[in-house]
Amino acid sequence: MSKTNNYCAFYVSEPFNESSLGAHATKDFCYYNMLKAWKGADNTFPFNNAHDTTYNVRDNSDWESTLKPRLRERLRNSKNIILYLSNNTINSRALREEIDYGINNLELPIIVIYPDFKNKEDVLNYSKTELNSTVISLWDKLPIFRDSKFKIPALHIPLNKEIIRKALNDTDLRVGSKIKNGDYFYKL
Repeated sequence: MSKTNNYCAFYVSEPFNESSLGAHATKDFCYYNMLKAWKGADNTFPFNNAHDTTYNVRDNSDWESTLKPRLRERLRNSKNIILYLSNNTINSRALREEIDYGINNLELPIIVIYPDFKNKEDVLNYSKTELNSTVISLWDKLPIFRDSKFKIPALHIPLNKEIIRKALNDTDLRVGSKIKNGDYFYKL
């Protein structure tokens, strides 16, 4: 069976309640909502939300018996992970679980979106041949990603709708693709 879903991983403060105003003040959650809005406004936008594939759970649900199994089910139904990694990201239990299980168990490629950057050149060093030190330092905010990403293809991109569209359409960024593991970025 071909997997068509994109799993979004992003930091939200715990406990999380999507219906509260506090959730909407969490910037990484707002970026996820931006993807949903782009899809809602344009059904050709290639985002297929894995979070819509299972029923929602209450924030007061038990971690081991309800929340963690639901995250894993959504990840198993996904072709890749979209990770928002920003200055606001905090190494939460849920985010660690999503990235650990997605990389180390399912080998899902990751599209890392850096909301603090808007253009391709913003994520690159001065010679435009490697990722810049600011991007690399953000990996320390999520050590499980930093320490496991060598096991999968990881594309690093800015928060730019057309670049995200290109990444979501990229067949090399789907589970089971033949692309080599490692860090990638779009050249200028």
